Amino acid sequence: MAKAHHLILLLLLLLLSATLQFSSSSPSDHLYNVGELVPMFVNKVGPFNNPSETYEYYDLPFCAPVPIVKKKESLGEVLNGDRLSNALYEFKFREDKTDEILCPKKLTIDQIAFFKRAINREFYFQFYLDDLPFWGFIGKLEEDRWTPGGGGPNYYIFPHVQFHVLYNGNQVIQVNAFGDPNRAVDITKDQSIDVKFTYSVTWNATKIRFENRMDRYSRASLMSAHQQVHWFSFINSIVIILLLTGLLALLYMRHLRIDLKKYSNANEEDKEVGWKSIHGDVFRPPPNSSLLFAVVGTGTHLLILICVLLFLALIGTLYPYNRGGLLNWLVLLYALFSVFAGYTAASFHGQFAENGWERTVGLAGVLYTGPVFVAASILNIVAISYRATVGLPFGSIIVILVLFTFLAIPLLAFGGVIGYRFRSKFQSPSATKRHPREIQQLAWYRRTPFLMFIGGLVPFSAIVLQLHQVYASMWGYKIYTLPSILFVTFIPTIVIIALVSIGLTYIQLSVEDHEWWWRSVLCGGSTSIFMFVYCIYFYVRSNMSGFLQLSFFIGYNACLCYAFFLIFGAISFRVSFLFVRFIYHNVKRE
Repeated sequence: MAKAHHLILLLLLLLLSATLQFSSSSPSDHLYNVGELVPMFVNKVGPFNNPSETYEYYDLPFCAPVPIVKKKESLGEVLNGDRLSNALYEFKFREDKTDEILCPKKLTIDQIAFFKRAINREFYFQFYLDDLPFWGFIGKLEEDRWTPGGGGPNYYIFPHVQFHVLYNGNQVIQVNAFGDPNRAVDITKDQSIDVKFTYSVTWNATKIRFENRMDRYSRASLMSAHQQVHWFSFINSIVIILLLTGLLALLYMRHLRIDLKKYSNANEEDKEVGWKSIHGDVFRPPPNSSLLFAVVGTGTHLLILICVLLFLALIGTLYPYNRGGLLNWLVLLYALFSVFAGYTAASFHGQFAENGWERTVGLAGVLYTGPVFVAASILNIVAISYRATVGLPFGSIIVILVLFTFLAIPLLAFGGVIGYRFRSKFQSPSATKRHPREIQQLAWYRRTPFLMFIGGLVPFSAIVLQLHQVYASMWGYKIYTLPSILFVTFIPTIVIIALVSIGLTYIQLSVEDHEWWWRSVLCGGSTSIFMFVYCIYFYVRSNMSGFLQLSFFIGYNACLCYAFFLIFGAISFRVSFLFVRFIYHNVKRE
């Protein structure tokens, strides 16, 4: 068994070293001479309140170059909905421009209607200059309050964009874009109109260092109010841990020790009461054990994945607006870490059965990937029907399928073989009875639904404040730049789930209910149900609207919460399993 652990640890270290080596490389030094062209790309447009609903920039009738050349993007950029293209805007380092003409354009009635719909939904644009993202609105909407009877809203587009660029030495530090309201063009009337699209560029020096140029994106997250929320969430988690630790210490000192002493001193006929009476059934493999061990394997796989991603964020490999970086690492590491799913599922299965481990490993391979693939396929069809940029092109789908076919599946099978070959046979403290003991009718507060409610509510109460910040980052325009706080919140959450699982398992065994296997998974994973309910609450309170945004919000949050169900369920089962083995081994020694 030790050899298998060493092999898995070696594989993890090799992967991490490759990761760090890969992340340290840089495609450009971002150094420019005066007058040198700075790379600039247009990206996408979309309604401000719907972050998933984005379209290619030239889907709106802006001035477009001929031909339109799309930038070759990584898989993560495509998954993120980025579609970078060349632009008519020209930025020469430290050279100002005033009223530079992009193109004169005669907007037709249909194009005017297109712009009006976009302005009504508060469309913004996103550009990149020297890999720095910046945004601006394409127009504005004004209510006509002075006309008797209300003349309706007035629509204006911004044909002139003012760019302000800051530089330090020979490097670009910051860029902002503003639509000039003094040059706004009224497009309220449904008639064609001649518009001249222009832009200006001003360059100014700054003392901000190049390595700190991303700090401005995190300024909103570093405000004192946000800091107080983060620390309050962390302190809240620590207080709950201390309370639970005290309660469990009291449980162990006043109940378990008394029980163990009573069972060691009592007559033989008096010993068979409480949790001691089910010693012949408590280690009986549960129904659908292959599925249970697949849940543990998949949950372990996802837990390791999250821990490594948090580690990459802590060391600075993943940072805000590292375009597509998070999704690149997510897909790659998910495929690589499939070996842990196979190893864990097969090793657990091998402890209780000689045959059938292949089925368990196969279930571990599809337990999460299968539902996510179905959900992503449906959402992709919806996105393509809307012509949104979040719809994946055929080439990217092929890359993902090849990655999972030739990397994830072989590693899953390899982990399964290693886990089965180096398995250890489970030694039960007492012989398992041939027929299971009948479980008495339990009160409502001792049944699975109520225990799931308690098992989910307590950890959720420790993370709800932090969860709001995460959702605001994922489905809004807040930038999550405190991975350390997220990490120190995630660790206490795991501890809370473990402590609650021990307490609920002890309560269950005390009433002579030996079916703890699946219940431990459900009680631990139930935290994700509260997370999903909260995401619905978040959506209702937000300004998001439309079928596309709703489907993406529900679909991807369901996948995320399902992942945490597997993670927390696997943690809860492992802790409960260790606790049950501990107390029954102590009874055997007594």
